[in-house]
Amino acid sequence: MNSLGTATAQFGFDLFQELNKTKEGNIFFSPVLFSEKERESSRITAEGNEVRDLSYKLQRGCSLDVGSPGKCEKEIEEKTEEIHHQFQTFLSEISKPTNNYELKIANRLFGEKTYLFLQKYLDYVEKYYHASLEPVDFVNAADESRKKINSWVESQTHETIKDLFPDVSLSSSTKLVLVNIMYFKGQWDREFKKENTKEEEFWLNKSTRKSVQMMTQHHSFSFTSLKDLQAKILEIPYKNNDLSMFVLLPDDIEGLEKIIDKITPEKLIEWTNPGHMEERTVNLRLPRLEVEDSYDLEAALAAVGLADAFSEYTADYSGMCSRSGMHAQKFLHRSFVVVTEEGTEAAAATGLGFAVTSGAGYETFHCNHPFLFFIRHNESSSILFFGRFSSP
Repeated sequence: MNSLGTATAQFGFDLFQELNKTKEGNIFFSPVLFSEKERESSRITAEGNEVRDLSYKLQRGCSLDVGSPGKCEKEIEEKTEEIHHQFQTFLSEISKPTNNYELKIANRLFGEKTYLFLQKYLDYVEKYYHASLEPVDFVNAADESRKKINSWVESQTHETIKDLFPDVSLSSSTKLVLVNIMYFKGQWDREFKKENTKEEEFWLNKSTRKSVQMMTQHHSFSFTSLKDLQAKILEIPYKNNDLSMFVLLPDDIEGLEKIIDKITPEKLIEWTNPGHMEERTVNLRLPRLEVEDSYDLEAALAAVGLADAFSEYTADYSGMCSRSGMHAQKFLHRSFVVVTEEGTEAAAATGLGFAVTSGAGYETFHCNHPFLFFIRHNESSSILFFGRFSSP
């Protein structure tokens, strides 16, 4: 797997574990948008400066030899540049027109029109992330600027993501807002037949259940049984097999919470490797699902090592502008997914605001209790969306 795929898997699961500690019910977000957001906002360093890039904090690829900080610094810089190139290639790849699905990532910077941003930074995000800067008037018209940003997000996600930035979330002190959106709509390689969809019970736990519309297929799927974990994984491909949804289903109704601490990004990568899974005839029952959620992620991101980005004392965004005092003010994420007989529609948007302060037979795969699922771009092995479905 390439570095980009490893980074998104690592970051996605780290963040999921933090959200899982405090959030009940469903979880759904886009790991790619988060890691991309930090890469865009990370400073462009001058000679000899430390590289602060999320991708390689996540990669943990730096061999931290005691007494050789220069070597580590160089290794991080080289790997950081590699990640940026991979993301540039990834954006170009998914932007190719296709009739099999719609997949789009769009990036935009909204900057205070009176604020001077370094041209080097603007050229950098334009080159690697296809993101241009749109001047807005935060100083005199913060709310109008907020509405403009929200309108752009809504239009880019086919009106599935609305009001990314709520009222009074931006102010006259806001200098820059970075926005990423991802939109996906794809048909299954084999659609579920609507006449086979029946009402069934979905068990939230052993004492609570809700009715759902359960879709059914009996076909060959890539499948693996994880005996030690007491769970199994199934791959459901979209048309042309460029993307797939993977579902990790515990054997026990209350098994998900028991095994989450035993799951690691490395194991997820290993379990879903084509060499690890095998084609089996499977009786698949998957609920129609719809999840929409929003997150203010400052606390969760701080927990995975990004506390400095939000501190007006320790944040360093000198690669973005020559003035001091720039720090991340908001990190908002909204997401949406619908899974039906025909396929999946999913979208996510991330907004980061900066402010300046004064200083054998067949297998049964019955998804009638909580499970994890993620949508992967197979060529890059990048996880586009990651979620937990536990409450219809």
